[in-house]
Order: sequence, then C-alpha cells, then structure tokens
Amino acid sequence: MSLRVTLLATLLLSAPAAFAQDTSELAAMTSPWSGSGGELGFASARGNSNTESANGRLRLRYTDDDWVHSMDLFGLRSRSEYTETADDGTTTRKRNTTANRYTGSAGSALQLGEHRQLTATVRYERDDFATYDRQSSFGLGYGTRLVEGDRFYMDAQIGPGVRRTHNTEDDETRTGLIGRGLFDVKYSLTPNTDLVNTLLVESGSYNTFGQNDFGVSVSMNEHLALKAGWQARYNSDVAVDKRKTDTLTTMNVVYKFK
Repeated sequence: MSLRVTLLATLLLSAPAAFAQDTSELAAMTSPWSGSGGELGFASARGNSNTESANGRLRLRYTDDDWVHSMDLFGLRSRSEYTETADDGTTTRKRNTTANRYTGSAGSALQLGEHRQLTATVRYERDDFATYDRQSSFGLGYGTRLVEGDRFYMDAQIGPGVRRTHNTEDDETRTGLIGRGLFDVKYSLTPNTDLVNTLLVESGSYNTFGQNDFGVSVSMNEHLALKAGWQARYNSDVAVDKRKTDTLTTMNVVYKFK
C-alpha cells in the first residue's frame, strides 16, 4: 500500500513540471507562416455626389526548410454616383466606376545560404482603365542582400523572364522576353515605426513597366498596425489619351501574422 502511495505522489509531483516543460517547448516553436497579413482601407463620401473607394491586400510567406513560398494579392475598386442635369431641366442619377484593378503574384525561393536564393515568380494583373488591361509574367532570378545594418536592409532580385500583355488600343496580345528586377528596402525609425519601399521593374522590347510602393507603418500592438502608403505605376508605351504614370495614396489597417 505504501509503495502505491509513493508512486502516486511521485506522478502527481512530476506531472506539473512535465506539463510546464511541454507548454514552454510549444511556445518556443515558431510558425512557418509570416507576413504583413491583411490590409484594408475604405473611404465613402455622401452629398451632391456619392463616392466609394476600397482597397485591400493580402501578403503571406510560408517557410519549409530551405524553401520560402510567398503570395501577394491586391485589389482596388472605386465608384461614384452623381446627378446629371439635361438641357430641359430633367435630372438623371448616374453611377460610374473610376478604378477597377486586381493583381496577384506568387513565388518560391530556394535558400542557398544566408540572404541568398534562387527565385521563381509569376504575376498577373487586371486593370480595366489602363492601356494594358491584362498583364502576366513569369521570371527566374537570383536574390541577395545588398546592404544590411542594425535598422536598415536592402534586398534585390534580378533575372530574365517572359511577359504576355493585351493592349486595349489595338486589341493585340503580345508575348516577349523581359528583364525583371525587384528591390526591397526597410528602415526601422523606432521599435514600432517602419519605412518600407518595394520597386518592381519589368522591361521588354515594347514596354517597360515599373511599380514603386512606399509605406509608413506604425504598430499599435503585436498584430495591428496603421499604414500610410503611396504607389506609383509607370508604363512607357501607352495610348495617346493615357498618362504614363498613375499614383495611388492609401491609409489602411494592417493585421500582422506573428
């Protein structure tokens, strides 16, 4: 009887320590998922004219040993409603879509060492108000870290690729080789404030596409942040009535994966 009591007491005393050790090991495990998560912004105006604008973004990274997989989705839609008065005095309420753009990209990188990788990336874009309303590209590249400091780094990916586009002006679909470059910069002003900039360039024989995304992110807690962003998009070959450069300013709420 005394032996059973001794064994039972030993188990009861050792169980909390074992449980604490297991939970600490689970807490130390890092999730393979990371990234800025989701961004969402919305603006609405009501009065003589009604306007609504919404944009959203989803960025994810998944790490599997020497492989890093990433996905980036973005959407922008803006509509306006206004009253049009005819010559006879009659009024008509009209709705007009002023922006409708969707982009998506995915990539995989094989790590060759610290901050060095071979990359493969695919990107698709649909923009109803651009000369090239549909663009898709695939690129291979080599990535490395060019500059690194205590609060600053700059990464780069460079390589060849192929691009397919549809031109709304002449209803022509073209495919050609491109050179692709992607540059990422991050600077931490304070422990909770970051400056980030991403520049993408795809240059071919008939068009050079560039997109620069600059943002200021301020973390409110471990998962939520406020982000002000400015985006500039450039196409060298556009229709006569189109501008070569478009800009977009956003203010979004960001959810971060940790």
